Amino acid sequence: MDWNDVDAALLDLDGVITPTAEVHMRAWEVMFTRFLDSLPEEHEPYTDADYFAHVDGRPRYEGVATFLDSRGIELPQGDPSDGPDEQTVCGLGNRKNDLFNEVLREEGIEAYPGSVRLLDELPRRGVAMAVVSSSKNAVEVLRTAGLADRFEVVVDGVVAAEHGLAGKPEPDTFLYAAERLGKDPARCVVVEDAVSGVAAGAAGGFARVVGVDRGVGADTLREHGADEVVTDLAELL
Repeated sequence: MDWNDVDAALLDLDGVITPTAEVHMRAWEVMFTRFLDSLPEEHEPYTDADYFAHVDGRPRYEGVATFLDSRGIELPQGDPSDGPDEQTVCGLGNRKNDLFNEVLREEGIEAYPGSVRLLDELPRRGVAMAVVSSSKNAVEVLRTAGLADRFEVVVDGVVAAEHGLAGKPEPDTFLYAAERLGKDPARCVVVEDAVSGVAAGAAGGFARVVGVDRGVGADTLREHGADEVVTDLAELL
């Protein structure tokens, strides 16, 4: 990867910088499995394939709605203020969020060593960095991982909601991050592990989209717009 013509790196968080994608996957699995088991009618069980197809990289409530639609289950949208026991899209999303935060508090999180190497090197090369995440827990994850001071710009689910930005696979959050950094998108690189995030990068007119294969598959990432695929961010040095 030649960084000489790049002004900024716009990096997803979960699965790119930290292995929080694994925590998210576990929280989604527990939440959806318990929900499906509580229904009077039988449905196809939730699997890891559902995570990659319907949930990964999407804003939380959109992920809930997309999965429910895949099973033909209709629930009212509800409101973000819904409690985790509410049988609404927002209620299920909040239920998953509680499970995620419980695991994060109990186990903590450490960044991928290869990702830290890249984060150490890019500022030395004059490349600005921003985190662009669909998660509303991004700031807490960065703090827990000891990375909160590394990024001048964090565009997460909270910021997206405040500014009315469409979530991935739309490019809006990445474009907003580039704007906040004062950089031309055509000189920014997007680094993503989720299909929806790669698609967002491909739609935004960025210099390059790097896919990080943490399980979705290199071919799938390329099919959705990745210019190249790595398995570790240290490969970009």
